[in-house]
Amino acid sequence: MRDMLRFAERKFGDQIQVAWEDFNKTDLPVPFDAYPDEQQIFMPYFLFHWDPQRPRTGRGASRRGGIVTRWYELENAGKLSDMERLLLEQATTQPLSFFEVLWSEAGERIGLRDILIGTETEVVERSASRALQRGDIAYGQVWNLQTLCILGCMAPIRIPPSWKGTVVGLRKKLRKKIAKQNRDLTPDDLVRNSDAIRHAYLTIRDGLYTPPRFENTDGDPLVLHTLKFGIESADKAFKALAPLALLQSEEELLESAKFDKDGKLRSVEFDWRKKGNAKIPSWDHTTLGNIKISGRSLIAEVNSENRAKRLRAEIDKRLGASATHQNTRAQTVDEMLAKAPKRTNAQVKKDDEFVQARDPEAKSRLQQIIQKQTEDWVHLKVPALGGRTPLQAVRDPDGKEIVESLLLDWERRADEGTYQAGIRPDFDAVRKLLNLTPTPS
Repeated sequence: MRDMLRFAERKFGDQIQVAWEDFNKTDLPVPFDAYPDEQQIFMPYFLFHWDPQRPRTGRGASRRGGIVTRWYELENAGKLSDMERLLLEQATTQPLSFFEVLWSEAGERIGLRDILIGTETEVVERSASRALQRGDIAYGQVWNLQTLCILGCMAPIRIPPSWKGTVVGLRKKLRKKIAKQNRDLTPDDLVRNSDAIRHAYLTIRDGLYTPPRFENTDGDPLVLHTLKFGIESADKAFKALAPLALLQSEEELLESAKFDKDGKLRSVEFDWRKKGNAKIPSWDHTTLGNIKISGRSLIAEVNSENRAKRLRAEIDKRLGASATHQNTRAQTVDEMLAKAPKRTNAQVKKDDEFVQARDPEAKSRLQQIIQKQTEDWVHLKVPALGGRTPLQAVRDPDGKEIVESLLLDWERRADEGTYQAGIRPDFDAVRKLLNLTPTPS
């Protein structure tokens, strides 16, 4: 590799940017530092596969290797050992594919299944076997040597199981291309469609590098809006707005209110609610915002621009001239996180233990609520399943494969502490509802 890199720099150094743009399937300039570790997969592409003249698809996209390798072999004819020739042959002819990790022995070896063609391989691998775990997906190339298999190259990104649907979607497209031939996909098919496979990798890579989009249950981007009003009377404002607290009576709302010595309402706080929830059927109501009334001031908080507009319209309609809008402040999730004090793992653990010790019944109720929400997932339409519910998706092999990966990813996140106070859903109960095999112990 070092010798080939020196050779490539000498012969093709002025073409490296062209090759980088070709790898990224774009004519636009892509800075190298946009993806700091990407040279791990780009350099093998440059050395072994890049060829600006070769046909991109069809039978012309033959296993002849890239232009750097061909020139290197010509210049070093007669100098290469049998093992070096074998390595170059494997590097230039084996397809790059997506491999699902079946098992891993840290520092020793990994069991891989090619998601596109279904073959299973045990590879000797030290560093990747420490980083990858069951269910992860790797984009790379397996080299078959005389007595063992190794990962010739692998992208630096550990692809989580939640992205398996993208790979299965690619597999369906490739199968459709050969449907009339009445056969399974082969390594030759993957070589002929290497650009399409790399495109899928780039889609996943860019998706993983894109910051997550936070949204509420209405599907609106999360942006905290604080609306401030001047009001004539706390009591008048409360009576006008109390109906917004669905399923709660005025008497219930006033239980935690504060009053003056003469019995007049001084301050009260309650949630703005609506009935049901479109995304989570088990919820009997959805909290849309919070309203605080204190003296001649009213402050309302919601988590999206749409809800802010709706709530202001409600307040204007119900209070009319007795309420004056003073200002509205908006704050994004990133801004809120930047201002939030950081908690150490020890503090998080201490708080969880305190909650459990103080109110075990509350923890039990929370466990039941979360379990109900988790099981309701089988009836929800999931974008990763093409808008189908998990119950519908498991009826076909591809859908079943994606559902199992989504559950594995969800289970992994739960083990990493997604739920507070030691709460963890029983995912095997969900698998039972879907007639899937329980998690191996």
